[in-house]
Amino acid sequence: MNATFRYSLAALASLPLAMSMAFAAEPPASGTPGTPEGTYIQGGGSSLAGKAGEDMYQSVDPDAPPMTKVEFDQGRQIYFDRCAGCHGVLRKGATGKPLLPKDMQKIGTESLKVFVHYGTPGGMPGFGTANEMSEQQVDIMARYIQQTPPTPPEWGMKEMRDSWKVLVPVDKRPRKQMNKLDLPNLFSVTLRDSGEVALIDGNSKKIVTVLKTGFAVHISRLSKSGRYLYTTGRDGLINLIDLWMETPQTVATIRTGSDARSIDTSKFKGYDDKLAIAGTYWPPAYVLMDGFTLEPLKVMSTRGYTYDEQEYHAEPRVASIVSSHIKPEFVVNVKETGKVLLVDYSDLKNLKTTEIEAERFLHDGGWDSSKRYFMVAANMRDTVSVVDTKEGKLAANVKVGSKPHPGRGANWNDVKYGPVWATGHLGDDTVAVIGTDPAKHKANAWKVVRTLKNHGSGSLFIKTHPKSSNLWVDAALSPEDEVQQSVSVFYLKNLDKPAQVINLAKLAGISKGRVAHPEYNRTGDEVWFSVWGPKNGESAIVVMDDKTRKLKAVIKDKRLVTPTGKFNVYNTQHDVY
Repeated sequence: MNATFRYSLAALASLPLAMSMAFAAEPPASGTPGTPEGTYIQGGGSSLAGKAGEDMYQSVDPDAPPMTKVEFDQGRQIYFDRCAGCHGVLRKGATGKPLLPKDMQKIGTESLKVFVHYGTPGGMPGFGTANEMSEQQVDIMARYIQQTPPTPPEWGMKEMRDSWKVLVPVDKRPRKQMNKLDLPNLFSVTLRDSGEVALIDGNSKKIVTVLKTGFAVHISRLSKSGRYLYTTGRDGLINLIDLWMETPQTVATIRTGSDARSIDTSKFKGYDDKLAIAGTYWPPAYVLMDGFTLEPLKVMSTRGYTYDEQEYHAEPRVASIVSSHIKPEFVVNVKETGKVLLVDYSDLKNLKTTEIEAERFLHDGGWDSSKRYFMVAANMRDTVSVVDTKEGKLAANVKVGSKPHPGRGANWNDVKYGPVWATGHLGDDTVAVIGTDPAKHKANAWKVVRTLKNHGSGSLFIKTHPKSSNLWVDAALSPEDEVQQSVSVFYLKNLDKPAQVINLAKLAGISKGRVAHPEYNRTGDEVWFSVWGPKNGESAIVVMDDKTRKLKAVIKDKRLVTPTGKFNVYNTQHDVY
């Protein structure tokens, strides 16, 4: 082992470059001419990198290692596809550490190559060891992050309207469901590296259709009625899909920015399906749209000052957004400033926003069982912020484990502590269980009442169901193959009993792949997992019988390219978790 390698491994613990779930992606084929899908551009990579042949300012730093224009542009594409989500477009850091040029230059190219190739204990995968970057690409990235970050162009209302397309007008859409699908038990499955979503029938386990979308869809959300499916992801493209059509298809698209993570629709009584909202990573903003056509109505910047140090931040990204069930409000979580915005959508001309100081680096989260309190992870502060949406204020900041990452989290009625909500962690092997009932269980409210032991660190998602007695927890970002391929299953009626650990990748007959994102079916007797294999390898969806914890089905299809998030229509529509 040479000196550089030893030094670099020793430094891994002090400078984790953070996790990235992204695999390499190549532009997929465009939609078939003559079909609605063929009339818009499908994302094949982050649009932050710019259009083909489009220059982006490259500052020449005399202290940075030299790069050709071709190398710089390649590094820019890789960074925006794989790294920007954690480290930020301007590399100021959030879930991942800041990658400031002067700091990177002190570490040096050879040591940085070790980080990129082997990964870190903090959760970043080894891109070289996983064959996701070539030796040449590793070298390019080690030099690229020592350069001054290029600033992508802004994206405003003009650009949004220019990108907006209504492929099937509202009056041309069906007035009733034209297919025989059991829509409440339909699943929308992200096919990350092909820039698509697969709609899978939860009863037959068959793929209904595969729809081209933007690149690396991050989330699927349902309208209040359950008719319309909205997707958005890492190129900022939104797809509006009509599930009532004979074969569900995209009826409208818009690009709200260059990178996005969140979308939702109005759910308060009287506003069913009327409005949609999307949050963008770049430019940092949220956009209000017509829920039926995606026509952009209002764009609001989130640039501003951090809640604690009152310092200006140029990149406060919108992480998660949920729609309130008790008021005409959207709950907008702004990562870098640590603020939760309650956006009253009842009068867009006179927009009223309640700004709540929560905690910095807000990420994902979900409702408690009453749907009054929103539980959102401030993962780099090891905190879950509790927002009382009825009173419009912060209820509590709860200290949990290292880097909470709940997805939507999990709710159940604990045998000892009453109603609780739980999160797993990226940075340790625990599950934090928080009491959520200040009315009838005041002594337990907004406290960690249990700490459960997962089978490893690196948990991305946790899930149960009102009709289930099980809690399923993944560890998809663990550096250990056996751990990332397995899940922990806890029996909710006896949490003193250790979890059962099940290797789902082996059940699927897949030797290499991360197991991630449990999702229940409509009736709560099945739980679905993604076995997320390499881009050019085999992936699958594993369906487990929730009661017996036995394998029920394995869904394999050449079209299932890196399946990630799975969203059951009914559960997503009604926020069941």
